[in-house]
Amino acid sequence: MNKEITPRDKDYSQWYNDIILKAGLADYSAVRGCMVIKPYGFALWENMQSQLDKRFKETGHQNAYFPLFIPKSFLSREAAHIEGFAKECAVVTHYRLKNDESGSGIIVDPEAKLEEELIVRPTSETIIWNTYKTWIQSYRDLPLLINQWANVVRWEMRTRLFLRTTEFLWQEGHTAHATSEEAIAETMQMLNVYAEFAEEWMAMPVIRGVKSENERFAGAVDTFCIEAMMQDGKALQAGTSHFLGQNFAKAFDVKFSDKQNQLDYVWATSWGVSTRLIGALVMAHSDDDGLVLPPKLAPIQVVVIPIFKGDEQKKAIDEKVMPLLEDFKALGISVKYDDDESSRPGWKFAEYEMKGVPVRIAIGARDLEKNVAEVARRDTKAKESVSLDGLANTVHVLLNAIQNSIFQKAKDFRDSRITKADSWEDFMEILDGKGGFVSAHWDGTAGTEEKIKELSKATIRCIPLDNPAEEGKDILTGKPSIQRVLFARAY
Repeated sequence: MNKEITPRDKDYSQWYNDIILKAGLADYSAVRGCMVIKPYGFALWENMQSQLDKRFKETGHQNAYFPLFIPKSFLSREAAHIEGFAKECAVVTHYRLKNDESGSGIIVDPEAKLEEELIVRPTSETIIWNTYKTWIQSYRDLPLLINQWANVVRWEMRTRLFLRTTEFLWQEGHTAHATSEEAIAETMQMLNVYAEFAEEWMAMPVIRGVKSENERFAGAVDTFCIEAMMQDGKALQAGTSHFLGQNFAKAFDVKFSDKQNQLDYVWATSWGVSTRLIGALVMAHSDDDGLVLPPKLAPIQVVVIPIFKGDEQKKAIDEKVMPLLEDFKALGISVKYDDDESSRPGWKFAEYEMKGVPVRIAIGARDLEKNVAEVARRDTKAKESVSLDGLANTVHVLLNAIQNSIFQKAKDFRDSRITKADSWEDFMEILDGKGGFVSAHWDGTAGTEEKIKELSKATIRCIPLDNPAEEGKDILTGKPSIQRVLFARAY
């Protein structure tokens, strides 16, 4: 175990913070509740962004950018939307500072008050739908499939790096359609894009489901989500896709002329994931020695560390390694040759273990004589001596094996943390014990859901899309229920 990292079983929250800081993913900011994403953490986000952006474009979406500032009056047009975000909004009231005549410093110029206050973007539905009104006139303008990569601000009282910060990075898709059927299909398509990305690239198994009315996005008709399980038994919402119906179109008077020349309001969706995914990645896979990264997203997939004494040995290793590096690059493998002589090999081993580099290769003078290298995998710590002949191909296969192994380990853990409960006593015992998802009956009412949350601090994470019908009794009230839902304590 790395002595710099608090063990998970001692203090999971501190373990998480230790890894974020020690692995160089992020740092605290001078601005309360905000973070600095460091180069290694941003490289991880760029890899996520790249793969998601590719998938968005493959499904017909285009990127655009909308203003950071939203007129305050826009938010009031959709009642549920403003109610959902009112407590999190940062408001710009003035546009100029000036020196205080008393000499006490800089103050807000009272004469520079804005005629209309501006909201710093918490989400962009309102500013985008105000714009769409001028873009959409006819069915020929539909569907309109737009995504933007941006930052948003939600004034959080309790923050945690990546998981909940006042400012964070994300993407938000906003689409307009001629029919409800098309909009619903879009909502489900993007939910599946998120789920496939989470499982195939993040190696993180997720449950696809629909939110209860209480947990629904403010202004949505339905909210669909992917829910993941962290190693401490808490759930994490990893992505959402919303069917907005005609709510925002009506709020901003966005109509189109259909093929019969009849006017109707368009149908809408919105969907998004954020840098919260980095927090999910850390908590789903990492261990007490640092990050464990799935190879498909790791900024560095392979590190090669030479072990030598003197210039002659170093030169001989260099001559062997340089062609190997080209072989790795030809296979699309991100490789780093760390021949920095200011750090000892043992320090490097620990550093790259901390950073979660999937494969570490060590080559010394004796290895050259035997035409082998020591290959170590980060996920299992297993080491083996491997021939230098065809090493890149061997490692390429190994990276795929590591990706699959990390996913299977996470899936086995997740599946072991889905437990049925048929009484309130069992329900609480599971939550207070091993945690995880509790599959239990719910009578379908918002009041019961709120009472369960109040008593247990657990929420309905989702109603799984493949949920079977099953008659039963509500876990708290004993009233009739038609299906089980998944409860959990969550981030």
